[in-house]
Order: sequence, then C-alpha cells, then structure tokens
Amino acid sequence: MATQTVEALLARAELEEADKLRHITVHKELELQLDLGNLLACDPNPPDTHGRRAGSGAELEERLRALARENTQLLVNALWALPAERLPGGEAVLVARLPEPSMRLPREKPPPRPRAPTRWEQFAKLKGIQKRKKTNLMWDEAHGEWRRRWGYKRAGDDTKDWLIEVPEGSAGDPERDLFGERGQAKRERVAKNELNRLRNIARAQRGGDGRVPGPGGLGPVSGGTPSREQLGRAMQVARSSTASAGRFQERLPREKERPRGSGKKRHFEPLIGDLGAERSRQLELLGLMQSKKPKLDVTRATHKQMREEDSEAAAFRRRQPKKAGRSSKGPGGGYTAKYKSFTQQRTKKENKQKF
Repeated sequence: MATQTVEALLARAELEEADKLRHITVHKELELQLDLGNLLACDPNPPDTHGRRAGSGAELEERLRALARENTQLLVNALWALPAERLPGGEAVLVARLPEPSMRLPREKPPPRPRAPTRWEQFAKLKGIQKRKKTNLMWDEAHGEWRRRWGYKRAGDDTKDWLIEVPEGSAGDPERDLFGERGQAKRERVAKNELNRLRNIARAQRGGDGRVPGPGGLGPVSGGTPSREQLGRAMQVARSSTASAGRFQERLPREKERPRGSGKKRHFEPLIGDLGAERSRQLELLGLMQSKKPKLDVTRATHKQMREEDSEAAAFRRRQPKKAGRSSKGPGGGYTAKYKSFTQQRTKKENKQKF
C-alpha cells in the first residue's frame, strides 16, 4: 500500500511538472523574429484563416488571446535566456542586459549624444576628486554674522576695504596702486573664466571629431579653422546665453560696444481701464469716417509736390559740373534749359506710367 502511495505521488509530481512546462513551452512551425533590444516579436506563421471564418466572435477572440499569449511567452523565454546580474543592495533585483536593437524605428531626429566632459571634469575623474556641495552661508569674522558665500554682501568682501596693508618689500614704491592691482586681478580672473567657458562650449560643439564650432556656435565647420566673423558670432551667442541675456557681461579689452536690441516694446491698451478715453477714441474715428471733407488735402499735396521739384532741381544743379566761360543765365543756355528739359522728360515718364 505504501509503495502504491509513493508511486502515485511521483506520478502526480510528474503531471504537475508537465503541466508547468506546458504553460511555458510553445511550439511553432516557424521561429519568431525577435528583436530583444526593442522588446519586439514578429510572428511569420500564417494565421488560421479557415478556423477564423468558421468560428464565432467569441471563439475568434479566444483564439487571438491564445496566439498573443504564446508569442509573449516566447519573448519572455528569450529574455530569461539573456545573461543577468543582481544589483547591489538589500533587495535581490535581477537585471538582464538587453542587446542592441536590430530594427531601426522611425524617428524625427537622432538621439542626442552625451555632452563632452570639460577639462575640470576630466581632471577630477583622473584624480578621483568627488564633488561636494557647499553651504550658501559662511561666518564673516569682520562683521560677526553669517553671510552669503557669493554675490552681494558676501562674506569676506574685499571691495569695500578703504585701507590695504602694504606688503613687505614694496613700501618704498609710492606709485604702486594696490586698489588698482586688486581690480585688475579680478578682471583677469573673470576674463579667464569666460575664456574657459567658451572653450568648454567649443569642445562640446566639436563632439570629439576635431572640428570647430560654426557660425553662432550652432554647428561644426568642416574647413578646420573658423573665420573672424564666425568667431565673433559664436562669442556673441555665448555672451547672450546668460540669465541676463548678456546685459551685465563685462567687455574685453579693445572690444567694441555691442549693439543694443533694435526691437521696440509693444504697447497694449488695458482691457479694463479708462472708459472715457476709449469712448473718445471711438467717437473720433466715427467722426473721421462720417466727415464730408475730402480725403486728399489739395493744398498740402501741391506744396509737397513743389518742394519735391525744388529739391530735385537743386540736386540736378549740384550734379552738373561747372565750366568756365559759360553763364548759368540767359535764353536757351545754362542750367535753366537743362532743368527744363529734365522736368519735361520727367513729366512724360509720369504720363506714360499713368496711361
């Protein structure tokens, strides 16, 4: 009796194991085309068109569900066959490394390439320097209070000193300006930082292919060396990319003054405001529309035409070279006859354009 019981238990275990394998084992006449990088599976097997036509709507839905489950099971089996590793930490998380995608999906633009590291980032990585976040406040010994580390009213601000201790060895030089030297040193540091920032932007634009940034710093130049105009445009773009749009950026030595923006500020009337002013503007517009006065002021137009003719005559006289022995006055000669012929030609030309 005990032997039969053991045999029955073994048979039941085999049936359960076979049932488990039946759920995860799928047989296909043609293997699926798998793209594990995109988690994509394409089934080249022809569909069962005969059974689809014969079955009802419920049977068709059940058949499609079974087909989707089988294909998904094959995709999951292929994922479990990939090499996996466990992430360090308290939880045992198993992660599989997906291969490179074999199918190129349509995309508007290529994915952005990683930014090139700056010289400081390369140096820090080489020396193993870890980035530490500094606090915004620090103790100021001179004022006895906590102040900001940078900016306005910062701690240790030496620009407000009214007295500077003369260093040893230069006490006998009365022409040495220590305040000027301090300001010059600060300007040199600012210029050096600006140069390094522009170099980092150029290095990031090159992308490691040895090319230099193009006009405006928006693209590489295939020629190798950019022109002076291209470098100027790149510098202008870099300056205007600050938070203040380059308004508070200091100029370099012998740098020309940057042109200010030519755009005009648009003025919009308030939606809710002086109703009397709005009513007066509308009444004025209606009065102009209902006015019986002619739209063309004849007197003003005539005076304008006369001024234009006088100015053209003066310009014509200035263009004519003066010759010795000829008088500008007299019948049929001089500038009077020439201007008369000039006005006649102009009148004929205007008449041709009208008709």
